[in-house]
This record gives sequence, structure tokens and C-alpha cells, in this order.
Amino acid sequence: MKWWTENSLEPKKTRQRVKPMMALVLSTTLVVASGCSLLPKEKEEEVLPVINPPKISKKPEYEVRSETLETKVRGNGNMKSLQEEALYFTENDKRLKELYVKPSDNVKKGQVIAVLDVEDAKKALRDAKLQFRKDEIAMKETLRKKDEMDPLEFETQVIAFEEKKQAIADQQESIGKAVLVAPYAGTVVSVPVKKGDAVKAYDPIAVIADLSQLVVAVKVSKDDLEKVSIGMEAQVEINTLGTHKGKVKQLPITTEDTSDGEGETPQGGTGGQAAQEPIENFMLIQLDAKPQGLTNRAPLSATIVVNRKVNATVIPISALRKIGGRTYVLVSDEQGKREVDVEVGQTTSTDVEIVAGLKPGQKVVGK
Repeated sequence: MKWWTENSLEPKKTRQRVKPMMALVLSTTLVVASGCSLLPKEKEEEVLPVINPPKISKKPEYEVRSETLETKVRGNGNMKSLQEEALYFTENDKRLKELYVKPSDNVKKGQVIAVLDVEDAKKALRDAKLQFRKDEIAMKETLRKKDEMDPLEFETQVIAFEEKKQAIADQQESIGKAVLVAPYAGTVVSVPVKKGDAVKAYDPIAVIADLSQLVVAVKVSKDDLEKVSIGMEAQVEINTLGTHKGKVKQLPITTEDTSDGEGETPQGGTGGQAAQEPIENFMLIQLDAKPQGLTNRAPLSATIVVNRKVNATVIPISALRKIGGRTYVLVSDEQGKREVDVEVGQTTSTDVEIVAGLKPGQKVVGK
């Protein structure tokens, strides 16, 4: 019985001792676990991008070509008539009394274009004629007394009489110039004035042109003009009428670039409009065939072929290399790359002719 009792009590004591120990272990585990959760997270290791070394750019290669090479010059202008004239008065500081035409009107030779106000001049002429009749009577009396007069005094009176007669003739001529007429049949191109304007001598009143004689009038630079000869082929692009072929007919008399970009010279004129620059200042191109709908002053551009070579050996300008007085290219073939000296011919804006040193089909390296 004692043995049983002692044995039965021992586990109880043992259990009593074990419980505090288990509680201690459990508490310690919780504290450690909670403590780990409060610690800062370790930084993740940064993944660096892979840096590839830059690729060395490969220079372009071009094939040596055989083709027709053309050197061209270009210019701008418009359609002009071979017979075009600005009409003006030679009388100064007069008012425009009447204006009988407007742009696009067709006129006949001798038709009245405009009239100046010369009423004051006409009144003065009438007064001068009345006075001259009195002078004629006095001169007749002088002629009857010629033998009684001093020769010098007689000559003086005759000269004075002739001066008055000439003054009346000049007045009549001046009044006659107040009427402006068409010198030939044509079309009124422009009228830079209006009725009532104060007109100065030689200011354009109207421009008349014979539209049956239209030609291409072009301005090119002085340097390009030196390359052009009469008879060279040309291509003319006319606004809204397409491209047409022609030939150089006439070179300009003057090589000064007085163009304002549209083939006209900005000169002073009544009404603020420009007078027409003489057609002699333009390079003229005769079209092989005139298109329908062609009008005077139609804007255009022209290309003139100043040099043409068939079956020329050609490479791009970018493949040509120069050092000092040496001109060469870098040839690429199965053996690698090597320098080859070349002789060049004509050059365009994009290509250059190789006269010696290369053959069509070879490869050259660009810069």
C-alpha cells in the first residue's frame, strides 16, 4: 500500500514540476518568434542589368553603277510675251481724268486707254491763241515799216513773234499727249492706276501684251548661266499644266540678279505695283508644243540639261574621299578593303562620275 501510494504521488509531483518548465519554454518560444518579426527585413540583393558593349557601326557599301549622268541647272520664272509694253504719259503732275480699260481687256491698235485732266491747259491755250491774233496784227504793221526800222530792232521783234508761235504749238502738243492709245492690238495685262490718281511722267498706266507670242522667261544664277548655251534641252514645269519639253532660245543681255523671286523687278510705280522688267533680262525657252490653257505670267520652274553622258561610271558623292591633292575610294571585295585612286568627271548633287579607277559592279565603302 505504501509502495502504491508513493508511486502514485510521484508522477503528480513530476507533473507539477514539468508544467512550469513547459510554460517557460513556450513563453520563450513566443518571445523569440515575436522578436524575429520585429527585426527589419534584410535588403534584397540588387540585380544589375547586363551591359552589352556597343556595336561598332558598319559603314555603308555602294555598288559602282553604269548609267546616264546629267548635270542640270534650275531657275524660276513665268510666261511672258515677246511683245509686251508698259504704256505711260510723258506729262507730269496731272490727274487721270478717264480710264477706259481693265485687266484682261482686248484692245485694238489706236484704241484710247486713258485721258489726263488738261482743262486748265486748254483754257490757257485758248487765251494764248487770242493774244497771238493780236500779235499777228502787230507783226503785219511791223513788216510794213521794216524799211523805216533799225534792222536789229526789226529782227528782235520777229524772234519774239516766232517764240510766241512756238509756245502755242508746244501747248497744243502737250494737250495732245494727254490721250494715251494702244500701240498695237493685244490684251491688257495689268492696270496699276485708277481714275482720279495723280500721275507722274513715265509711271505705268497699263501693260499690254500680245498673248500669241508667249515664251518661258526664267532667271538663273550668274554662275549657272555661264554653263548654258542656246539650243540646250530644257524641261519646264508650269503651274497646274504639268511638265513640258523645250529648248533654250535666248540668253539674257544682263547677268545681274535683279529678280525678287518671281521674275519681276520691284520698281516704283503708281498704285504701288511693280513695273515689268524687260524681257531682255531673262533667259527665254521655246516650248516644243504649247499646252492648252497657257496664260500670261503663269509661274513656272525650268531645268536645263547642260551636260549629259551615257554609260557613265557613277558612285555616290559620299563614297569619294580626298586628302590633300589625292582623290580615292575604299574598295571592298573578297580580299578585304583597299584604297584605290580615281579620276573624277562631272558631278551632280548626289553622284560623281568616275573616269578612271573603277568598273561597274565593284563595291565602294561610304564615309
